[in-house]
Amino acid sequence: MIYDTQQSLDQLCINTIRCLAIDAIQQANSGHPGMPLGAAPMAYILWTRFLKHNPKNPRWQNRDRFILSGGHGSMLLYSLLHLTGYDLSLDEIKKFRQLRSKTPGHPEYNLNYGVETTTGPLGQGFANGVGLAIGQKYLAARYNRPGFEIVDYYIYAIVTDGDLMEGISSEAGSLAGHLKLGNLIYLYDDNHISIEGKTEITFTEDTVNRFESFGWHVQVLPDGNDIEAIATAIRTAQSVKDKPSLIKIRTHIGYGSPNKQDTPEAHGAPLGVEEVKLTKRQLGWDPEKQFYIPEEVKTFMQRAVVYGEQAEAKWKNLFAEYQKQYPELAEEYLRLQNGTLPENWERNIPIFNPALGLIATRQASGKVLNAIAPQLPTLLGGSADLAPSTETILTGFGDFEPENYSGRNVHFGVREHGMGGILNGLALTDGIIPYGATFLVFSDYMRPPIRLAALMKIKPIYVFTHDSIALGEDGPTHQPIEQLMALRAIPNLLVIRPADATETAVAWKIAIEHRGGPVALVLTRQKLPIIDRKKYAAAENLVKGAYVISESEKNPPEIILIATGSEVHLALAAQEVLKQENITGVRVVSMPSWELFERQSIEYQDSVLPKTVKKRIAIEAGSPLGWYKYVGDSGQIIGINTFGASAPAEVLLKEYGFTVENIVGSVKAILYGK
Repeated sequence: MIYDTQQSLDQLCINTIRCLAIDAIQQANSGHPGMPLGAAPMAYILWTRFLKHNPKNPRWQNRDRFILSGGHGSMLLYSLLHLTGYDLSLDEIKKFRQLRSKTPGHPEYNLNYGVETTTGPLGQGFANGVGLAIGQKYLAARYNRPGFEIVDYYIYAIVTDGDLMEGISSEAGSLAGHLKLGNLIYLYDDNHISIEGKTEITFTEDTVNRFESFGWHVQVLPDGNDIEAIATAIRTAQSVKDKPSLIKIRTHIGYGSPNKQDTPEAHGAPLGVEEVKLTKRQLGWDPEKQFYIPEEVKTFMQRAVVYGEQAEAKWKNLFAEYQKQYPELAEEYLRLQNGTLPENWERNIPIFNPALGLIATRQASGKVLNAIAPQLPTLLGGSADLAPSTETILTGFGDFEPENYSGRNVHFGVREHGMGGILNGLALTDGIIPYGATFLVFSDYMRPPIRLAALMKIKPIYVFTHDSIALGEDGPTHQPIEQLMALRAIPNLLVIRPADATETAVAWKIAIEHRGGPVALVLTRQKLPIIDRKKYAAAENLVKGAYVISESEKNPPEIILIATGSEVHLALAAQEVLKQENITGVRVVSMPSWELFERQSIEYQDSVLPKTVKKRIAIEAGSPLGWYKYVGDSGQIIGINTFGASAPAEVLLKEYGFTVENIVGSVKAILYGK
């Protein structure tokens, strides 16, 4: 059939998206058909008239970014990716939600076929978009020059009622408005339905006034099927340069389903075989055809390939001229886009020696951070309103604000959850090395985005300070107990708790060079001695996760003390006391990173913790959970199974058994039963 009007072809394309989605969901007998049916028109018009992308090169640097924040509607995204020419075949659509398919239940980050971020937990995609917008603004400020807008992409998202209910959207949305991120355009799928019923049972706030109060430009559209009104609203949003935009579009969940439209039943379960047929008939579709794509739709929607290649070619020509006029900037830009670190970037990392006196590892971290910042031009970040305490201010590099998008200190405010989601968006921005800081106990607020960063294997760097009861008088509300173990439980998250300034310097080098997931640096509030590396093993051994920092005078040792962070000092001091009492069979192991240690060969692991040495003591000012795999049934753990208390640090450490005397007594008890 030849469609004689663009309007009828548009409708055919929209219904193709809808029917592909419900067919895949029905075949899987699992999924969320309501959102694809209701939001297909807004997604279609965005992807065919506005989104600048190249399906044949999903990694093109200057592409627009699209986020489906309501990841439960994933078949909407997969239908768009397939129809516009990405490497996502119809066979993969048919394998929706099946093992090892490219079409999991919620979108999972994979630029090979155009999925920009992992979404599912609501609100996370919303916050990721804010991070992507910050990253774009920073790159544009650093690299664009008059006549050479080599970084000018938009960040688009479709967000849902559920996204806006989650607190993270308020945190990220508030910051986005403050920062006047005019490169951020969100389409709000306002369908009035949640799993438990109509949203009015819990969600009656005025979202328009809410986002306007955040500093957003807001438009309201009454009909989610009016694609021309949606197109006009997107053009208007693009023209607003000093505010992020929210376009609130009234849609109908499960649109076209005779029995399930505008009901919770359309949200999270297949329509059912008969309802699928009824829905197709309502949409003017052949109810007997499955996974049907009209030739006209294929031809029209795959124009995205031609337009994308043309847009990229135009950009490449512009960049070629940019290289001629700004060769150093162009070289730096390409290097960062390729993920290559500058040569000798680490050359100014400070060398710490005992003569410098006592220094907290958070302070050492701050010195390292400022030493490496000049060599890493896209290292930027900040804290949840705790920069003076976490020592994470980049001195002399300015604040990232609307008046200065080239500033590298991002002030996240008291918004840990939002900061975590924004850091993920920054980490998804080619070339950006983001970090974010707060107290270790508040990592609990950040756990969902940390988990998603680990799932995506992207690399925000977390600076978690005030790492134990030794933070003192603020008391148990601020003293972490279980947080270290909670972080270690996350796959792909590299956790490093350095013993002193020298290990902290090595930890930062590892963090910058690490690939395959986020990194958490866990640092002290209290000052610590700098370990004399002429006497003890070199801090560079940290790269192996655990190492013998001080060997026993007996071979093999009689007992092994394993410690992390500030407790390494106690173990070393206990070893010295025991030597004075002629107990010389004590080996001390510094274990700053379980994850790095467990990546080493079995031979190396056995050289540090020989299986033949059964007597072991682990020492860490936190939950003992998990240490049993290192100390075994014959060992002991000096840890904390309760919450802390409000008192000076030295009082608390004594109260909870973190003293040289207690360690010495424990060694004697294990060795001699005393």
